[in-house]
Amino acid sequence: MITLKNIVLRRGAKVLLDQVSATLNPGEKVGLVGRNGAGKSTLFALLNGTLHEDGGEFSYPKQWRMAQVSQNMPETEESATEFVLEGDTRLSELKILLLKTEQDTTLSEAEHGMAIAHIYTDLADAGEHDAVPRAQALIQGLGFKTSELDKPVNSFSGGWRMRLQLARALMCPSDLLLLDEPTNHLDLDALVWLEAWLKRYEGTMIVISHDREFLDAVTQITLHIDNAKLVRYGGNYSSFEDQRAQQMELQASAFAKQQDKIAHLQKFIDRFKAKASKAKQAQSRVKALERMEKVAPLLADADFTFESKEPANLTNPMLSISDASFGYRLSDEDAQETVIKTIVQGVSRSVLAGQRIGILGANGQGKSTVVKTIARDLGILSGTITEGKGLNIGYFAQQELDVLRPEDNPLEHMIRLAKDVAAAGGSAGGAGREQDLRGFLGSFNFSGDMVKQAVGTMSGGEKARLVLAMMVWQRPNLLLLDEPTNHLDLATREALAVALNEFEGTLMLVSHDRALLRSVCDEFWLVGRGEIKPFDGDLDDYQRYLLDEAKRVREEDKEASRTQQAATLAPAIKKEPKLAPVSRKPLQKELQQTELRMAELNAEKAKLEAEMQQIVAPARLADLGRQFKAVQQKIDSNEEQWLSLTEQIESI
Repeated sequence: MITLKNIVLRRGAKVLLDQVSATLNPGEKVGLVGRNGAGKSTLFALLNGTLHEDGGEFSYPKQWRMAQVSQNMPETEESATEFVLEGDTRLSELKILLLKTEQDTTLSEAEHGMAIAHIYTDLADAGEHDAVPRAQALIQGLGFKTSELDKPVNSFSGGWRMRLQLARALMCPSDLLLLDEPTNHLDLDALVWLEAWLKRYEGTMIVISHDREFLDAVTQITLHIDNAKLVRYGGNYSSFEDQRAQQMELQASAFAKQQDKIAHLQKFIDRFKAKASKAKQAQSRVKALERMEKVAPLLADADFTFESKEPANLTNPMLSISDASFGYRLSDEDAQETVIKTIVQGVSRSVLAGQRIGILGANGQGKSTVVKTIARDLGILSGTITEGKGLNIGYFAQQELDVLRPEDNPLEHMIRLAKDVAAAGGSAGGAGREQDLRGFLGSFNFSGDMVKQAVGTMSGGEKARLVLAMMVWQRPNLLLLDEPTNHLDLATREALAVALNEFEGTLMLVSHDRALLRSVCDEFWLVGRGEIKPFDGDLDDYQRYLLDEAKRVREEDKEASRTQQAATLAPAIKKEPKLAPVSRKPLQKELQQTELRMAELNAEKAKLEAEMQQIVAPARLADLGRQFKAVQQKIDSNEEQWLSLTEQIESI
């Protein structure tokens, strides 16, 4: 178990955790929650050994293997499969040990055979035989296509590389799994897959997340950091909220009652302390007051709220889409031409004033492409999009955080925006006087010195809040939000949901935050299989759809792979026109013989493994090791032959 006893953790002069104690039992799934800056990541640093406690005692079983997602961006030409496979540290250690042992000339023949036999047994126990399929299942579960399994890591964008880091951590055989915001770079389909995987995980897990539905799905214990204290609650995040609300209500009531009692005692003391006849009674009340264990005043988290501005006008319909195709135009420099990649086509839909549309779809089906096209970031490939008169789009996308100027502060961003709107003849934010802009930024928690803080030094959540502020200030009548919550904490997500529910314009939302989708969307569009259509079910129905869709895509990828292999083999067959047509029967007979040999070899391997587990003479163990290695080589050879025969038969 993990034990924290009177732990003190500091960051500089600030005490983040003060004399806290907690115990986590093996196999518990724990959600670690608290406001930004409360000390969650610092506690993770203690758990993973990169930080030592400033006081108290911390311990967990030394034999435990720990896995966590590396936060650095991987830079390597290794394939995605190789990169994730290296996450299995146990297999990597054994392979290195095998190589060193095979090259070791200091061992006698008996010692050499015995050592190799032990390593092969350990490799079998560690799951070497299915390591590659396990790694590829993780990669595909997180949204990668079969065709991307062998692509170099460096060929992927930053978000996809972080998914590979997550797959690499899941590949590691671990007793303790630490996950810090694992859902940030995931679409909803990958998130649903990750939840299912974590539910099957048998070790102890501690996760930091601002996704309440994710926490509810994968955790049964909640640790809450608040005011330098750590409190354990039984239950998931929703249960924690209920328990804490009750606790806060009781604490407020107890505090109020105690204040009344203190006031009564103090009144008696003040009234009679000068009277000799009442001096003893007054003194006893002074002592009672000193002995009283004070109930702490309730210090609830400060709520964060902001208001969406009323749109200057509402047009109806907002948009009219007619027989439209969405996709990309890619320049092919070698062929000196433009390649058109169509993702969604034949779309005819209207967007009306006041609609609140959630855009759903499995990864790669075109959700962001549709939103970017409506936002005018991409051109339409064919058809028409007719905008209503006075349409004013507010667009939030992940890359919007990148266009903020790192050296400028929030106030400078707002002043520049006000000037741009005024130059364009707009009236979104009024005159844009500096004091007004300061006040507006204050409503987004940019108060005091923060309005003059360089954006480059801010957290992802603070940058996201600034982009939201700039968007709201322009008074849009159509909001296009593409994954707006990735860097937002729970309080800000709640504030966003409230503001969106009060927004009087039209909303189109792409998000993996199911709580936000449930809260603000009245209807759903499904983007998939090259089309857009209404989705009649709820989000629970959609999760089932995603699992079915992922299965369908995997089957299609397998079929495409088989077709490609058959096409590769076909020319070789056509080169021999004089030969009789290729028959499946000889190949099938050879395949059966190969399967029989493999069964015999696997039985022999199992028999050798069983004998090596017994206490036998060193010479005999060395002999068994040599036999085991020879059998394994034969198995590998037969497996290659089996695969080749299978491909030939399928191609005929």
